[in-house]
Amino acid sequence: MRFLFVGDSMTIGCPGDFTWRYRMWCHLETSLPGRYEIVGPRTALYDPAAGAPVSHDYAAPAFPPAARRHLAGWGEGWLHMAPLIGPAVAESRADVLLVSLGLIDLGFYTDAEQTAASVRAFVEGARAANPRVRMVCLPVIPNIRARDDAAFAAEVDRFNALLAKAVADLDTAASPLLLAAVPDTYDIRTDTYDGTHPGPAGEHKLAGAFADALHGAWELGARYGLRAEAPYAP
Repeated sequence: MRFLFVGDSMTIGCPGDFTWRYRMWCHLETSLPGRYEIVGPRTALYDPAAGAPVSHDYAAPAFPPAARRHLAGWGEGWLHMAPLIGPAVAESRADVLLVSLGLIDLGFYTDAEQTAASVRAFVEGARAANPRVRMVCLPVIPNIRARDDAAFAAEVDRFNALLAKAVADLDTAASPLLLAAVPDTYDIRTDTYDGTHPGPAGEHKLAGAFADALHGAWELGARYGLRAEAPYAP
């Protein structure tokens, strides 16, 4: 089972971050030991000082290089990943895509309807590379801008409704699509360090959203638990 993490700045992380990808790796190590691989064309964190993804200064030294692989980018959304996902899936032979995208699209590039069109192009590209690929998509979590800007908050809500429709429309038995649930307890005041990007508590909740979706729908792995991480990090 090959997992590919696809995301934006919330997924790639910065120097000194654990990242939710690390939290998910810890979970997979306990719930699917020896039965999975993390794949992808990138491994670095985004370094704001350099303005580029050139850092490997993860907070957890125990995070092995092979498990750091991903397809995530600072400032990249569904619009940017749609043309990249086919080659990435073909090269990595990914079986399961864990996708957290959309906020950057809505904030800088496309409206809700245009972003939803990018979702559909992304799915088409992934399936062209692997007709049996599975995908778990996380809705956009409203950030500090959505809290302060009612029009932007409405656009986030509109996109999340369109994302749910796209997942329902495109789901097939051969290539299942799944919508993860944003954790009820997610709070940008305590789960992020700047109103958008997850801190340690938020990382756990994002990993938990994907883990619980995988287990609940497909019986992959187990439900998320913080104790699963004890051997790897505080």
